[in-house]
Amino acid sequence: MDSYRELDVNLPQQYEQLRQSAHRFAREVLRPAAIELDKIPNPDEVIAPGSRLRRVFEQAYQLGYHIAGFPPELGGLGLDGLGRHILLEELSWGSVDLALGIMVASFPFASLASFNDPELTERFVKPFVNDKHAAMIGCWAITEPQHGSDTIMVGTPQFKDARVSGQLVARRDGDDYIITGQKSSWVSNGTIATHALAYLTVDPSKGMAGGGIAFVPLDLPGVSKGKPLNKLGQRALNQGEIFFDEVRIPRRFMLMGPEIYEMALMRTLAGANSSMAAAFTGVARAAYEEALAYSKIRIQGGRPICEHQLVQKHLFEMFTKVEACRTLSRATMVYNQSAPVPSLEHAIAAKTFCTQSAFEVASDALQIFGGNGLSKEYPLEKLFRDARASLIEDGTNDALSLAGARRILELDATSRP
Repeated sequence: MDSYRELDVNLPQQYEQLRQSAHRFAREVLRPAAIELDKIPNPDEVIAPGSRLRRVFEQAYQLGYHIAGFPPELGGLGLDGLGRHILLEELSWGSVDLALGIMVASFPFASLASFNDPELTERFVKPFVNDKHAAMIGCWAITEPQHGSDTIMVGTPQFKDARVSGQLVARRDGDDYIITGQKSSWVSNGTIATHALAYLTVDPSKGMAGGGIAFVPLDLPGVSKGKPLNKLGQRALNQGEIFFDEVRIPRRFMLMGPEIYEMALMRTLAGANSSMAAAFTGVARAAYEEALAYSKIRIQGGRPICEHQLVQKHLFEMFTKVEACRTLSRATMVYNQSAPVPSLEHAIAAKTFCTQSAFEVASDALQIFGGNGLSKEYPLEKLFRDARASLIEDGTNDALSLAGARRILELDATSRP
């Protein structure tokens, strides 16, 4: 069942075609795979060579979903903010854990492409674009054991506090940088990645603001990985630690340093939060559709429960939240993909609203299922766990709300005469 109704009457036809093809892939490939992978108790088996996870990545690469945002001149799909939202919502409707893994896989290479370095483009970006077997997988290495929400508090006093500097440190050594430290077990694609975009500390005296961003091939001497994390939800999204022991990279792999780190991080966070909002719009919709379909076949009081007014009220509230999620998250992603300066406050608002709404919709859907909602025989139990993880993922909603509040207070102060 697909409850989706496109409210943009001017939506280009190619985007409707994109939606239909992505939805078919989500229904036929992602959802069955995610259900199978979710039931595997040992996370090592999920990522083993020849596993279904590996096959899913390969299928997604063959469709070009790993290069959705890459420009056509590099061989990518060239999707703008609208197209990327449609794709991410549909893939996440099928499986948010697999969808996020596929999207994160491109992150280091897309970032490298934006620097227009011909040698690095030829060496890393083009092979990734041409990869049809998921041989190259990227990760976003930012979270650290002692620094989760610290990394997102851009613009706050503590962000510049030297006592709160990062644990992954890069020091200059001639024409190289030497990287030492670790990233925590929450790095998405962490134990299957071949390359990382590492957010690290270059100048500890400036606290988290003394950061830099480096492109790091993970086959370099000194790189090691922990075990894949055994989690409550999103079990098909591989996550795990990465350790760096005197890892030497060429100076040109350090893409930026403290002089523009905060601006780059703000742009990164705006993109990440916008993507989370789009993804969990898909999760909310999946949960709502499951509840709607079930309410039509579950009999209580001699009639389908969808005929009971209390159930009808819950269904309509769920429908409203899904539509509100799409409206906010799509507008935010479209703006942030096209504006010279993205709106971090809108991205945070979209992430916190959509993830909270997805959790509420999944909870209400589980309630409509009653006892069956607690059973692993039905998809609601997994959707509920996946949605719950999103309230912590990519920054806890509480901490993000404080960062968003600071942004709007600063903007209000600067706009006054």
